[in-house]
Amino acid sequence: MHKVTPFLWFDTQAEGAARFYVSLFPNSKVLTVWGAPGKPLGVSFVLDGREFRALNGGPQFKFTEAFSMFVDCETQEEVDTYWSKLTADGGQESMCGWLKDKYGLSW
Repeated sequence: MHKVTPFLWFDTQAEGAARFYVSLFPNSKVLTVWGAPGKPLGVSFVLDGREFRALNGGPQFKFTEAFSMFVDCETQEEVDTYWSKLTADGGQESMCGWLKDKYGLSW
């Protein structure tokens, strides 16, 4: 386990985002969802072996380009595959190889 764990703040979509992200990357899974039944407060998940935590903290804070996720790819085909999946269903292309996924997180 790493001592430093990225912690992501969502409005209400933490579990949905975690499940979306783990569906994209190998060696990934949702570990735990916590909170009241039917109303999750947060989620712990693993993306390609790295643990993350996410919180349904409300609308006070939004993601900005000041923080982004980096995917190390070996081929252009791999880049294109992740690009299309991450921009699907409301994601947005940006400049210089960046994008925002449907949850507003920059990649």
